[in-house]
This record gives sequence, C-alpha cells and structure tokens, in this order.
Amino acid sequence: MYGKTLSCSKLVDQHSIPAKGAPWHRDVLSDIDDRLDGDPGFPCLFSKNAYGKGLLRFIFVEDDTDVHIRYLAAGLIDYVELSRDWNGSLNAAYPLVVAFSLRAIHHASLEQYDAFGWKVLQRLHELDPSPWPAEIGQDPDAAGWSMCFNGMPLFCNMSHPAHHQRRSRNLGTHFTMIVNPRERFDVVAGDTPAGRKVRTNIRSRIANYDEVPHAPQLAAYGAGGIEWWQYSLAEENLERTDSCPFRGAKPRS
Repeated sequence: MYGKTLSCSKLVDQHSIPAKGAPWHRDVLSDIDDRLDGDPGFPCLFSKNAYGKGLLRFIFVEDDTDVHIRYLAAGLIDYVELSRDWNGSLNAAYPLVVAFSLRAIHHASLEQYDAFGWKVLQRLHELDPSPWPAEIGQDPDAAGWSMCFNGMPLFCNMSHPAHHQRRSRNLGTHFTMIVNPRERFDVVAGDTPAGRKVRTNIRSRIANYDEVPHAPQLAAYGAGGIEWWQYSLAEENLERTDSCPFRGAKPRS
C-alpha cells in the first residue's frame, strides 16, 4: 500500500501521479479532485484555478520518522527555490500539497491532527538550512510572524478528516498541508481595497460551504491577526486562548 514509486524528497507534478504514483498517492489526488473539480461550492477559488491548470505540486511523506521528515525538508527546499522568481501572475503560482500517509497519522482527533502538524513544522524549522529572515518577527503571537523556511515566509494550511463542520479544511482521508509563499497572499488578498474584496468573496463562499461561519481569526497578514491561529483552525468559533506550539530559535539573517 505504501509503495515509494515517487520519492517524498521530490516535487511531483499533479499530472504525473495517475501513471507513476503509489496507490495512496492516487487516493490523495482523487480526494483533491473531488473537492477542487467535483465540488463547485468549494470556497478557495485560487486552489480551484491552480488545480484546473495543473499547477499543483506535491510532496508525499510516507511516514513521520526523522528520515522522512528530512526528505520533506529537501523537497521543501526545492519548492522554495521554484517559488523565488514569481512574476505576480496566478498562472505562474504553484501551490504545494504536502500529503502524509495513513501510516504517519490516521483516525486522530482534531487536536491530535493539529499537534501532528505543528510537530512537523517544528522539525522543519530545526532542519532549516537558512537563518530566519531579518524582516519577519519571531514571536508567533505578534502580527508580523510567519513560518519561514529556506529564507522564505510561508503560509501553511492544515487540512484533515477531523474537520466535519469546517468542511473547507477537510481535503479527504489524509492529513495535508497546503503551502504557499506568504507574498502571494499579500499580492492577491492583502490589506488593500482589491485584497479586501477578494477576502470578502472567499469568506462569503466559506459561509455557504461550511457548517459554521468563517473563523474570526482569519485576517490579512500584519493587520492585527494572529497568523498561527490561521494555520490550524478550531472547529467551532470560540475565543482562542491556546499557546502557539511552535518555538522558533534560529538566528536572524
């Protein structure tokens, strides 16, 4: 079941998965196809556009052992290098899907899935080959913080099957992280009139799709919102008082 036809240290083009992927890789792609192509109400129009144009890139992680997280780190380095010279067009943006096998985590609670995701991000931080960018804050509870890797600020959307009401954060039977460079959100959905219009549209779609209103923690980067709360959303819209599991310790560049 857990064949390694495609190395998890390699960025995989979505079109190569049906012919070359292991069975569980194809299961992940099938689940994503159901959401992004088969479900017209899925709220993230950027993901739907990227999938329809074949822009998604994948890293498949066979297990949560250290060797496989190191393979993930190697693939994430490749992804960051691919993303450095972005021309500002959505047609040249490549969202990354990091998918974990059921052997890595399966049949967990929402809290266990979220803890797993933060454990992975913490280990990636420890394996990061680059110093923390000087312009990015290091306090997760401050508005200027973002997860960084290989010198690039990233946004990491954790999606998993324990989300029942917040359906837009459930992409099927596997735990996945959707990773994008932070600057892409700043360009297309930042704290500008055009960006606010985009966010309003997506939040309206979320309200129609999820069984709970959009999370009150969602906010434009640097505009007062807490970024890490948006990586792993709570299932219900309650006041959040939890502490960030991420503990960054790398020196600044």
